[in-house]
Amino acid sequence: MKLSAPVPRQEAFDIYWRFTHERQRIFERRLEGCPGPWTDDPILSTYKFCNVFRAADRVSQYLIRDVCYSNDDVNEDDLAFQITAFRTFSNIATWEGLVERIGRAPTLEDLADGSFERALTDIRTETGRLYTGAFILCATDAYGRQQKHLNHVELFKHMFLHNDAGARITNATSLREVYDIIHGFPLMGDFMSYQTAIDLNYSTLTDFNENDFTQPGPGALRGIKKVFVDSGGWKPADIIQWMVDNQEREMDRLGLQFDGLFGRPIHAIDAQNLFCETDKYCREALPELASARSRIKAKHAANDAPIDYFFPPKWNLEVTPALVSAA
Repeated sequence: MKLSAPVPRQEAFDIYWRFTHERQRIFERRLEGCPGPWTDDPILSTYKFCNVFRAADRVSQYLIRDVCYSNDDVNEDDLAFQITAFRTFSNIATWEGLVERIGRAPTLEDLADGSFERALTDIRTETGRLYTGAFILCATDAYGRQQKHLNHVELFKHMFLHNDAGARITNATSLREVYDIIHGFPLMGDFMSYQTAIDLNYSTLTDFNENDFTQPGPGALRGIKKVFVDSGGWKPADIIQWMVDNQEREMDRLGLQFDGLFGRPIHAIDAQNLFCETDKYCREALPELASARSRIKAKHAANDAPIDYFFPPKWNLEVTPALVSAA
């Protein structure tokens, strides 16, 4: 059966592209050191939105620079464990607490002898928090332990000590295969498995095109329903790829100059995230488009901690050398 083309809801469809353009202009203005305000868009000025490019967000930047390319002498299995553990918590303070207590980034030896677990428990006792609120994680008792972080410790043992997940990931032949390996374990749901696969692909462990596979999360699915009146029978992943393929044409149609991330165009992970951000934006811009969420919770608050932007060397980006505040 031949599928019909998706039918855009024009106002929301245009918001997707205008939001992308303006959010990236904010990033670029801050990168250039321009004083704020960086936009006259009242919604972008008021509320917190992620960057257009996932790899440019603060937590991803820390992961890429300080975990994937930390210059520590770690083997591939240890690196796969470190990346997976970092993304599970997605909390820079938790990772730095682990490094402080163990004396370096945790390894599989630390996982095996209990040092990793003890360090996590100490951090939780002292701070009361290990996880970010950015992701909804799967049920916490899959391994029969009473606390979420202890079940994740058992998950990491299951993955990396007992099932050679590190070697399997390194030997994978596609991004989808990396996703499937991760997704095959308890506690690793659809979206977290995809996010972790993307993180692993930032590193030297794998090198696949981010457009080869995508797994839309709940926010992206809400965004797709707002941006399109009718999917035409297309799967959400196919709609995401359609946005990737047509980004230049749509920016030109709207008369928007968009140069991407130092010349790197939007990839599927970014287009997926942009549907989530568009869903948030439309709660204010088009409140009549009701969804499971009716307001934007997080207000914009400038973070003055500098970021020395660093992207995977294999991307060959000519990054403007500047130490700037997070955009």
